[in-house]
Amino acid sequence: MSKSESNNILDFLSKIPYFSEMSKESLKELTGELIEEKYNKNGSVFHKNDMGDSMHIILNGKIKVHDGDHILNELTEGDCFGEYALIDDEKRSASATAIEPSTLLKIEHKSFLDLISNHKGFAQGVLSTTIKRQRELDTILESLATSKRELEVASSKIFGLVNGAMDAIIMFNSKFRIVLTNPSANRLLENEDVLQRNLLFFFDDQSAEMIESLVTSGSMDGKKATNRYLPQIVKVIGSLETETLNEGTISRYGSNEETFYTIILRNIEDRLVAENKINLLTNQAQYLEEEIQELTSSYGIIAEDKSMKQVLKLIRQVSATDATVLITGETGTGKELVARAIHKASQRNDRPLIRINCGAIPANLIESELFGHKKGAFTGASEDRKGRFLLADKGTIFLDEIAELPLDLQPKLLRVIQEGEFDPVGSSETIKVDVRIIAATHRDLLNFSKKGKFREDLYYRLNVFPIEVPTLRDRGNDVSLIAQKMMQQFAKKMNRKVETLTDADRSLLRSYHWPGNVRELQNLIERAIIVSQGGKIDWLGIIPVHGEMDTATPKPVTEKILTAQELSSLEKQNILKALKKTRWKISGKNGAAALLQLPPTTLTSRIKALGIERPV
Repeated sequence: MSKSESNNILDFLSKIPYFSEMSKESLKELTGELIEEKYNKNGSVFHKNDMGDSMHIILNGKIKVHDGDHILNELTEGDCFGEYALIDDEKRSASATAIEPSTLLKIEHKSFLDLISNHKGFAQGVLSTTIKRQRELDTILESLATSKRELEVASSKIFGLVNGAMDAIIMFNSKFRIVLTNPSANRLLENEDVLQRNLLFFFDDQSAEMIESLVTSGSMDGKKATNRYLPQIVKVIGSLETETLNEGTISRYGSNEETFYTIILRNIEDRLVAENKINLLTNQAQYLEEEIQELTSSYGIIAEDKSMKQVLKLIRQVSATDATVLITGETGTGKELVARAIHKASQRNDRPLIRINCGAIPANLIESELFGHKKGAFTGASEDRKGRFLLADKGTIFLDEIAELPLDLQPKLLRVIQEGEFDPVGSSETIKVDVRIIAATHRDLLNFSKKGKFREDLYYRLNVFPIEVPTLRDRGNDVSLIAQKMMQQFAKKMNRKVETLTDADRSLLRSYHWPGNVRELQNLIERAIIVSQGGKIDWLGIIPVHGEMDTATPKPVTEKILTAQELSSLEKQNILKALKKTRWKISGKNGAAALLQLPPTTLTSRIKALGIERPV
């Protein structure tokens, strides 16, 4: 080797980490012992299990270290390999082959040991390199120890996260064998020993086919498909035969050699029950809203009679304002429906209408109901409670049966009307509210105030805009229209068919006094639909005989067999009643024959037979 080549080799070796701690003199000694070898592409440097007798340094080219076809490493210029052969006589653990034409520098085992023995500087350089590598190794080991601790902490966190999850987490391999589960999965599968069992056995046929198809069809391949929702709800069948409905996700990870899948399942039966309940309540609410709309206004209030049309006119006038309204009228005339119509037509219709019946709540509780209370305000007040006025803020409050409000609470209500504020029971905090007040009563509130049973100043505050709802008996043909509408509603609700009202039926409805007003009509209609036969209703058996319902306790009736003469007399009296009611009109729409539900010719014959004569 020429001097120039030797200097180039010397400079080359000084840059190699393995010899970086050696002096120039030591490297010169090493250079003299190096053997240069050239290899063509695919040339073998050594084979696995050859005896190790030398170390190689790549001067140029590329070498692969391999075990058969498995490549362990690829080395290039400046890399060393086969170092262990310098200090032991073991067999090679792998093969080395040139990937491309390459030039190597080789130092044999014997030459290396001679240099260490005979040249102190060379030995010190090797020792320094060894110490440096040892320190680097210690740093790596310390880093690995830190990483191990961090890995253990992370593993502990993941373990806690997985085991603490309420969702069932199941890991399985490409053969559908379960390899890992969390406690929630064991509970879902009703089995603590599921490892290596076939996952598909825990699903019904349809669900198992769907999961199997996802895994085997290739749809889980690719980055975008590594995590996806299950396309349908799956049914899990536990070891104890418990069936549950679940939704979930499936994910894929691993390599082509070994692939794993994770399926996460969430029981949705409680949610389905809740959704069904919500749907049921929603449908019920819609049904009730439809009923209210049908019964309450043009806005659903049926009103052809001028008295009720006047009420609708008043509703339209007052709805556009925030004026306090006092609704009066007999029990059952529909005062609450008028209040709802006012609220619905007002600017507050997106806020609640809060209703309270002042006569239905005990006197010692009504203040708390209206204005709320603080915890500990009285015995049993275990927590704070909002009153109806606070719930109605920005909306409307409907005070039904206002005449029954205790006298000692009336100043507090007056303060809310005048100042828009109140103090909850047991609290010194004043609460401001913006509430529209509608009150209702079936009593004569002015007369009540004159008798000292109601504050007169409160009466005048409530009576800003009075609306009197007429009785049903004063609404003319409205009773027939309302009855027909109610018949349709109850028939639909009970899935029955009923015939429409006849002229005679309408005459009967108009002739009754209706002391209970619309509420009584509703009750009678419902009873009529229940007892109807083949769509026909016996209104004579439904509508009370007298102008008012006899609420007295019925007296026991002693059975009596009537004679022919008594029967004839009873028939004569009944026909006379009908004739008097119709002013002796026999046929036609409002005639006695229609009232008695007899053909006019039959009635005429009976009048003659019984000797009935019209008085002059």
